[in-house]
Amino acid sequence: MTARRRLEFAEPGEAGGLAAFLGRQLRWDRAAAARLQADDGVVAVFTRPARFDVLAVWPSRLSAPATLDVTVSAGALLEAIDDEGGAFTVPEPVTGPSWAGLLPPRGGWRPLAELPHATVREAAAAVVAEFRRRTERLPEAERTRAALDALAEEIWSRRLPGTPLPLRAVHAAHALGFLRADAPVGLLTGGPWLRLRTPLGATVVRREGGTPGLGVTPLTGRRA
Repeated sequence: MTARRRLEFAEPGEAGGLAAFLGRQLRWDRAAAARLQADDGVVAVFTRPARFDVLAVWPSRLSAPATLDVTVSAGALLEAIDDEGGAFTVPEPVTGPSWAGLLPPRGGWRPLAELPHATVREAAAAVVAEFRRRTERLPEAERTRAALDALAEEIWSRRLPGTPLPLRAVHAAHALGFLRADAPVGLLTGGPWLRLRTPLGATVVRREGGTPGLGVTPLTGRRA
């Protein structure tokens, strides 16, 4: 059983950022899990937001080196955050979902492109608006879960123009608040994986679809 360790963040405000990130996950899935990986002075929190078919990662630097790899309840982790103290206590481990065991290697990522922040945000807004518009046009009797899922798959499986990245990764980054920072967005590749990196977190997908994963080392402060 994993000891209930207390880990402190290197920068103020990171505890609140983690709480906000987990809160968004739990809006979609109250039973969500999170995988925590800490290596030296960096901790990464991985989740799989419901409906998006991507993995999301929230990385941050710690005030002291730590080594950790455990899957926990996202709800329990949220409750274990000490916002004022800038720290969190590692909850007891849980049996993880299949995605938690399918994370690609942490290293070996190669840059494909640096994308203008405005371009990525506009693409996210456009697909969300299209989904809402086409949903509203459906007769109520045809607005079934199967029909909505098919529409979402059609829209979010498209590629971000000029890149191999499925728009589902952009949509997830938007929904998670990763596009709030007005900074260029990096697109990286590692084997079959594609990673959309922002200053606030990252989303990652397989080129051929399927359950994704990611390893992360921040650049400065909290970077994905």
